[in-house]
Amino acid sequence: MNLTRTAYGTWSGGRYMHFGEVLEEDRYQECIRVAYEAGIRTFVTADVYGQGKADAALGEALSGYPRDSYCLVGMLGHDFVDGEREGSKGYPRFTNPSLRSAAGYHDFLRRSCEASLKNCQTDHFDLVMLHNPDELGYTSDAVWKGMNGLKEEGLSHRLGIAPGPANGFTLDLLHVFENFGEVLDWAMIILNPLEPWPGQHVLDSAVANKVDVLTRVVDYGGLFHGDMKPGHVFRPGDHRTYRPDGWVERGNDAMQPMREIAEKHGLSMIQFASAWNLSQAPVKCVVPTVIQEAGENAVPIEDKIRDYASLPEDFKFSSEEVEAIRAMGDNTGCMSLKGASLRHEGPCDRPDEWPMRPDLQDLAGQYGLTKEW
Repeated sequence: MNLTRTAYGTWSGGRYMHFGEVLEEDRYQECIRVAYEAGIRTFVTADVYGQGKADAALGEALSGYPRDSYCLVGMLGHDFVDGEREGSKGYPRFTNPSLRSAAGYHDFLRRSCEASLKNCQTDHFDLVMLHNPDELGYTSDAVWKGMNGLKEEGLSHRLGIAPGPANGFTLDLLHVFENFGEVLDWAMIILNPLEPWPGQHVLDSAVANKVDVLTRVVDYGGLFHGDMKPGHVFRPGDHRTYRPDGWVERGNDAMQPMREIAEKHGLSMIQFASAWNLSQAPVKCVVPTVIQEAGENAVPIEDKIRDYASLPEDFKFSSEEVEAIRAMGDNTGCMSLKGASLRHEGPCDRPDEWPMRPDLQDLAGQYGLTKEW
């Protein structure tokens, strides 16, 4: 089964990624079943979330439904078995030279995939994505031969790449599309009407290389769900506190003209954001984060799931509306991006930043991005 228009991610609900209130296990699993009953048929998980616990919760929640009635997406790439967590850097990528050489890539991927499948109570993924790769993940033939081995062995029907956790990796993704497009079926990027940049710059290459796109952070940190107002107070430890001060207020202001368009088409704001993404050629699936916000006026998370799942099946904005909305939310240059950049002239000890390479600058020129990068 291929991915459907709407998807639900196991990072929702605050249990394994700290957004809003942390749901108890029973309610966390019930939200997954609410998503299924509301019509969502694609579920996305990562083995590193809770070091297998999110996979297991998803497997248990879906255990009462036929396996061929939903699409299962797994993400692999962090080594939390042989590697040790490094504070805010998280667990190392499996390509870290201190853990193994290229000869061991496929063995790691196979073992990780099999363990994740066991936790998910199934024998195959419909799609496996390389999760938060380092520079080697974007450039190594051995990595993609290892990924392709998962497909050849029947552990996954499709392959993809999911950059992160922060935003960027634009030129790196273009490199993957151009060099490994023959084994790549899907890519995950950050994209929404308040954050069209930089994700918009990989869409043309995705089309040219026949790579379908799954978009995350469609909700813009929860703002498009509608219950985050100016002055919103975040719980201690909420991941969204890393954003610049005032982002909730600025986002609400920028959404005002968008609300008029949403009302014109009879869409809620999360439906509006999802439809805007899906109206762009390579985007075939959206997976917002669904959050139980803190506070007395917070909308129940179950209602948010049902609202999002009610996205009209065939609705798309016109090309003129897509561009008008993009201009309303234009965020070009609003942050320092991860991945290859000119900020680093030599080796960098961060797993999500590395120096610019001449071949990437050539790609930037090819796609008209020389000035921005």
